[in-house]
Amino acid sequence: MKLPFQPPIEPMLAKPADGLPEGDGWLFEPKWDGFRALVFRDGDETLIQSRDLKPLDRYFPELAVPLRASLPERCVVDGEVVIAGDGGLQFEALLLRIHPAESRVRMLAEQSPASYIAWDLLAIGDEDLRSAPQAERRARLEAALAGIVKPPVHLTPATTDRALAVDWFNRFEGAGLDGVIAKRLDGTYQPGKRAMIKVKHQRTADCAVAGFRWHKNGPGTHIGSLLLGLFDDTGTLHSVGVTSSFTWDRRASLVGELAPLRENALEGHPWAEWAEWAEAAEASGHRLPGATSRWNRGKDLSWEPLRLERVAEVAYDHLQGDRFRHGTTFLRWRPDKRPADCRYDQLEETAAYELDLIFRGGGAP
Repeated sequence: MKLPFQPPIEPMLAKPADGLPEGDGWLFEPKWDGFRALVFRDGDETLIQSRDLKPLDRYFPELAVPLRASLPERCVVDGEVVIAGDGGLQFEALLLRIHPAESRVRMLAEQSPASYIAWDLLAIGDEDLRSAPQAERRARLEAALAGIVKPPVHLTPATTDRALAVDWFNRFEGAGLDGVIAKRLDGTYQPGKRAMIKVKHQRTADCAVAGFRWHKNGPGTHIGSLLLGLFDDTGTLHSVGVTSSFTWDRRASLVGELAPLRENALEGHPWAEWAEWAEAAEASGHRLPGATSRWNRGKDLSWEPLRLERVAEVAYDHLQGDRFRHGTTFLRWRPDKRPADCRYDQLEETAAYELDLIFRGGGAP
């Protein structure tokens, strides 16, 4: 491809917040519940890149022709692949597409075709727009798609009116949208950086699944819980909690589903030597997945490692220190995301900030 830069590139990311930012200088957009996707187009050649830098084209073959029809001849566009049904957006239908059989993918493409939502223009012709401010990139995107964009390719709505964005947040939830994204109008495109703000309807986190515990009825029967990890700035994977919100049948099916990830799982596993570290870790406050339960010393907390290949999106209430205070609720697998991207910087810091106001500032939040 003859473009100002070549795929893959890291997409710009968003950091959670409790509410939409106040003041001027913000662009607001609906937060779509789909697969993040950057589209590179050079004439008849297109490439759809996922958030984890892998090609998505084989999973969404129905988008190739519409993308060529609706996007400029040579461009790089950031956006989201979604599947809309009668009840709104259907994330589960996207998960079904990540299947090795091409025949099944094409069947699903006919039954539930995908759409592409464009929201940012990173390059057009020979111009690299990543250093241009958001306001300019949005204007250039609107101009580039004017008169040519048509379903299943769409231009996302955007507004500088915070009141309208709040209305979107309240009104669009029923359609399956996640919330609202806020971007600085003067902000540049920063690959891999959490330079945007997202306000969601529930507090969620993407966690690396590093292992599991068997159900109390015995090994080989049912999965009891999945062990979740988040990376810090140094690249260390910390044990942050578990998720165990599965039905009895789902616990049984997970045994077979996770079996391939158990093969050679300890080779290069970040927690392979946890037993040797346990004493030092306990002293430092870094709890590891096999550590003794602080509440029930007799409880068996032995665990089975898994190769670090799966990402789970979980809902949580709040953090206590660097761990989830309570058990989390499993929402879905995220095959479009890399375990290495499951970092602490995706989490809200509101609680710590408010506590700091009280204890350091001496006043109410």
